[in-house]
Amino acid sequence: MSEPVHIAAIDAGTNAVRLSVARAYSALDIEPLLSERYSLRLGEGVFVRHRFTEEIFKKGVKAFRHFREVMDEYGVTRYRAVGTSASREARNRDAFVRRIKQKTGMRLEVIGAGEESRLGREAVLAALGPEASPRCIVDLGGGSLEVSILRDHTVEQATQLPAGTVRLMTTLGIPGVIHPAEAEQVRRYVRALLESKLPTRPNLGESVAVALGGNAETLANVAPGPRQHGLPTLELSLLRERLPEILHRDLRERMKAYAVRRDRADVMGIAAITLLTLGRYLNIRSFAIPSVGIREAILQEIAREAFSRKEPHRYDAAARQLLVGSRSFARRLEYDQRHAEHVRELSILLFDQLQPVHHLPAQSRVLLEAAALLHDAGHMISHRGHHKHGEYLAMNGDIPGLEGRDRAIVASAVRYHNRKSEPAGHHVAYSSLNNNDKRIARQLAAILRIAEALDHSHRQRVTNLKASFQSSTAALHVTARGDAAEDLRDAGLGAELFEKEFHVRLYFRQAIT
Repeated sequence: MSEPVHIAAIDAGTNAVRLSVARAYSALDIEPLLSERYSLRLGEGVFVRHRFTEEIFKKGVKAFRHFREVMDEYGVTRYRAVGTSASREARNRDAFVRRIKQKTGMRLEVIGAGEESRLGREAVLAALGPEASPRCIVDLGGGSLEVSILRDHTVEQATQLPAGTVRLMTTLGIPGVIHPAEAEQVRRYVRALLESKLPTRPNLGESVAVALGGNAETLANVAPGPRQHGLPTLELSLLRERLPEILHRDLRERMKAYAVRRDRADVMGIAAITLLTLGRYLNIRSFAIPSVGIREAILQEIAREAFSRKEPHRYDAAARQLLVGSRSFARRLEYDQRHAEHVRELSILLFDQLQPVHHLPAQSRVLLEAAALLHDAGHMISHRGHHKHGEYLAMNGDIPGLEGRDRAIVASAVRYHNRKSEPAGHHVAYSSLNNNDKRIARQLAAILRIAEALDHSHRQRVTNLKASFQSSTAALHVTARGDAAEDLRDAGLGAELFEKEFHVRLYFRQAIT
């Protein structure tokens, strides 16, 4: 098993700078260790002057120096720090990034609106899991309002509006009590932006809508609704009832009544108006609040990168001999060559795509290929129990390049390639292996079982696949010619051994070409 990696994500947002530190054991097993918030409002004045002040430069250095010390204390070896809306709009952002680098050694990356939106979506999809399918994801920050309309996890429309809470507060000059005329001004401004950027608006009344950001989390405590998919919600009808009391309170009264910091109290009224305006425009009744953001998505991507194999697979002479020998032996048994070769291709696609989960040694990849080529060899003896006959042939056949423990691993994978047989100590090939090699055999069989199921029809419909990872789940996005529902159904059943071995749920989605 790979050693755990200490990783970190920093979000230099408009209203504050936040750090998350975690320990990653794999691409899917990430243990949060620390979350810190540094009160640095990068958006202070930037939406009016379009520049960071020297005071912001000094506070930024202090914040990043502190985060550097914290990361060193936790032994962080990989991190990503990003700046969002306020940093994008500051004309002296390059000088700010250089100052941070010079004084703290840390690299701050100012990301575009599209990347910020993508990270938010990734965080939401990971929090909800593959079974939930949100139609709308909203991220209301200090500098911008991001809206993504999705269908089956695919973006249909996406836009970023200059309607963040800090931006509206500073440009409209309404930091305290919000009078009816000012509230109407905010409402009309947000509505006009929505009409210009989202002219084609879906009716989302019965759909799952998700809201990100500290503003939404605060308002969900003020106007909570019933939980959705295990998450707290913000009930917009209740928020509308409670809006007058929010707007009529000054800063100190809001801080006391809602137990919030000053830099949240001054914008929560604007946030409430904005979300209510958006809700009415898209007919949204409530927002699920997953309490995640771009830091969670960054941590997931760092972990995935840390546990992915970087070098392309290369075949040495012994591996080439094994594949030639396996093909030659299978050919003598009059095997279904097209099916076997397709299962081999699917097996190595699965091996490579799921490597951040399985961590199998690179040399086991060719054993998987050999098992795929031989998995139906037993049909030569009898269709009934062909998996048992295949094990016997793999253990005893004349297959150049397949010797010793490798032969037993391949034979075991052949025996367990379908759901008719599970690993057991009395099976000849499996019983000859030590505990570590038994684990490898089971895990290769788990991959082979999925690959074989993906060509259950023997029609080679599945042409490609790509994995994405979310918390304790992995989704396989399958490209197929025509309708591969039969193959995907069988793959879902065949995934049970994989899920048992790696403690991860597998889901399959098809994109028809």
